[in-house]
Amino acid sequence: MPPPILQSPLLLLLGVPHGFSTRHGGVSSGAYASLNFGSPGNLPAEQRDPAVNIRRNWGVLIGAMAGTRPGAAGDLSARGLVEVHQVHGNGVCVVRNGSPAPIDVDGHDVKADAIVTDDPRRLAAIRVADCTPVLIASGDGRIVAAVHAGWRGVVGAIVAPTIFAMRELGARPAAMAAAVGPCIGPDSFEVGPEVADEFHRVFGTRTPHVRAAGSTGKALVDLKGALKEQLIAAGLAPERVDVLPHCTMREHADFFSHRRERGVTGRMVGVIGPRAG
Repeated sequence: MPPPILQSPLLLLLGVPHGFSTRHGGVSSGAYASLNFGSPGNLPAEQRDPAVNIRRNWGVLIGAMAGTRPGAAGDLSARGLVEVHQVHGNGVCVVRNGSPAPIDVDGHDVKADAIVTDDPRRLAAIRVADCTPVLIASGDGRIVAAVHAGWRGVVGAIVAPTIFAMRELGARPAAMAAAVGPCIGPDSFEVGPEVADEFHRVFGTRTPHVRAAGSTGKALVDLKGALKEQLIAAGLAPERVDVLPHCTMREHADFFSHRRERGVTGRMVGVIGPRAG
C-alpha cells in the first residue's frame, strides 16, 4: 500500500519529526478518501468530513511519523498541535517554547500562513490542496517552520519573514534545511495574465518560473521553483533545499487537488516539530 506520508532526506538527517501527507491510509470516504484533514470552508456541515474522521486521521499521521523515528511514538503523540487560520498572505505566527496556544481575541486560530516554533512539545501544521507546503528546520533541528504558500504567498514573499523569524530565535540560514512538498506542478498550474504579471513583477520578466501555455494567452507557473529561489535568496544553500517532485493535480490517486475536483475535495498537511533530543 502507498505510504500515508512523504518525507525529506535532508530533514530526516537532522532528526526532525515531519511529514507531508498523501491521501492514503486514513478513514475518510467519498470525496475525502481517505487520509483527509479538512473540508472546503464554504460547504454546509452535512457535506463536510466528520470531525471524528479527521481526528482519527491525525492518529494515523502521527503514527506514521513516529514509525520513522524509533522510540518516538510516545513523544509525538503527546505533542500539542499548532495550526493557524490560513489567509493566503505572508503573516508568520511565532510560538515560543512554553507559550500558550496562539489564538486571537475572539478565541479563534490566529490568521497567518506560516508557523515558527522552538517548542519541542509541539508540532506545527499547515493544510494544502494544491498550494505548496514548505517545511524548514535550523541546522540543529531545534527551530522549525511550516509554511503554506499559494501563488499569493509566493508573490507576497512569505519565505522572507519566516526565515527572519527563525533567525530571531537563533537559527542561521546557511545551516537551515528546507523541503518543498507536493503541490500543483509547473505543467498543470495554468493562470491568467494578471497572475503571470505578478510573478514577472517579483521574479523579473525573464524568470523561468513563468512560461506561455500554448497560444491561449495564459501562462504556466512553477511554484516550487519560485519558492526554491526565494529560500536561496533568504540565505539557504542550494543543496539544503529539497524539492519533492509530486504534482497534486496530476497524481489523482495520491493527492487531493482543489483545482482538479473543482473545490470539493480533502486537504493534505505538512507537519514538522523541533527535535527533542
